[in-house]
Amino acid sequence: MEYNTKTMSTKWQFSHDVKNYYPKVLTDEAMTFLTALQEQFNEERGNLLRRRNLQQDSFDTGKFPEFPIETENIRESDWIAAPTPNDLLDRRVEITGPVDRKMIINALNSGAKTFMADFEDSNAPSWSNCIEGQQNLMDANKRTIDFLDTEKNKTYVLNKETAVLLVRPRGLHLNERHILIGNSEMSASLFDFGLYVFHNTKTRMANNTAPYFYLPKLEHYLEARWWNKVFEFAQEYLNVPSRTFKTTVLVETITASHQLDEIIYELKNHIVGLNCGRWDYIFSYIKKFRNHPDFVVPNRDQVTMTSPFMDAYSKLVIQRCHKRGIHAIGGMAAQIPIKNDTSANATAMEKVRLDKEREVKNGHDGTWVAHPALVEIAMNEFNKHMPTPNQLHITRDDVSISSEDLVELPKGTVTEAGVRKNINVGVLYLESWLQGNGAVALYNLMEDAATAEISRTQIWHWLNKEVILEDGRKFNRELFTKIFDEEVEKISTKMTPEKIKNTQFKRAFDLFKELVLSNDFEEFLTIPAYKYI
Repeated sequence: MEYNTKTMSTKWQFSHDVKNYYPKVLTDEAMTFLTALQEQFNEERGNLLRRRNLQQDSFDTGKFPEFPIETENIRESDWIAAPTPNDLLDRRVEITGPVDRKMIINALNSGAKTFMADFEDSNAPSWSNCIEGQQNLMDANKRTIDFLDTEKNKTYVLNKETAVLLVRPRGLHLNERHILIGNSEMSASLFDFGLYVFHNTKTRMANNTAPYFYLPKLEHYLEARWWNKVFEFAQEYLNVPSRTFKTTVLVETITASHQLDEIIYELKNHIVGLNCGRWDYIFSYIKKFRNHPDFVVPNRDQVTMTSPFMDAYSKLVIQRCHKRGIHAIGGMAAQIPIKNDTSANATAMEKVRLDKEREVKNGHDGTWVAHPALVEIAMNEFNKHMPTPNQLHITRDDVSISSEDLVELPKGTVTEAGVRKNINVGVLYLESWLQGNGAVALYNLMEDAATAEISRTQIWHWLNKEVILEDGRKFNRELFTKIFDEEVEKISTKMTPEKIKNTQFKRAFDLFKELVLSNDFEEFLTIPAYKYI
């Protein structure tokens, strides 16, 4: 594949509100590379996003996704992906978190097999978070990273043995508003990916590894094809061998679960796994079918991995991954230790254990945790039931999943408590995100943007459907306003007027209410919220 970067005519510049320029990260050479990526791939990214809109128009007529007719041969024929590197053959426990300095050190030292450093859902994408995150990863790859906690008078450094590093760039729908190339904001996906590979590829290869990635929120196999071309371009530009970069794709949209073989095929020279991104998957499920008649999803606490459509999706991922020679990684355990309540903590940790036991017995090759304290629990379950590095030998030929199975409506109820929880958690997360924190501990769970997306989407959906609550009341705007105002009052009364001035609660209240009362559904809450950070 030939790309001519010598004919580039586009200029880049900072947007007007950038005050810190980070010259060690945004070098002239790095920015030339980012400009080349944007020139080569941003127009096609726009076409892919417009394709998503057309797809939604089809769903709005009452249609559901199907396994694509045009790719039947890919699904039915025998082929496998390129070999997986040695340091990714055992991924039984993976930890995830944002790219702040202390988090990176603790995660790499956690005892997990891998660490996914996240520029996406657990990272509020302020300019400083994104650029300092790149610097932190450069230091981590050079093993020069350290962190002094002045409050604890403790210095954090890397252990001799650390987890294997993977990086998740932001999704295709997001821009990096602080960088303009020509007159357009840069693709956040290309920005995060490009800076990372430019600064770290040679370092990682010198350490007998390579840049490894997680790709989020893909909705179509053509989006996987786009990423494959980005990988090929970057490898050629950086003069490294083909197939150097490796990636795992998060299956966190309802459309992607109907195109698993196709996504693997498009990335077959680079892909090493699929991951069940369960929270975003539920968000996508509600979002895509929001305008279907008689389509109502119950309280989010009632939608679990044992719900038929979620169980089907998990088992299908295992089956298709193992047929194609790649790993099937399970979902996130978001629990965090509950201090000062031994009984509640034991109950929470048992939930984690049961979740991981179910995943490994189903045939998953690994799983996710959000807190270092959960690594041992998850590791014990996978060690007990998976003596081999992975379970590629478990083919799940007993599984036959139809398109209908993947969209089966979960049973349950909509309650006032569910409404209140969605409002409360949605607002609390949004306020923290606006403060620059993307990973937020709420009610003994480590939440990221996916939880807020489900919360506000369910409220919007229930309002537009005017669902009947379990107690017989109609959930309309009048009832929502009453409950919302009460929840605002609960949050506000916990703080003095002076203290609340130093928060983003006013903006969070207004933005959450605006999103759920709008006649038009906003595809991602992070898009309108982004301008405030």
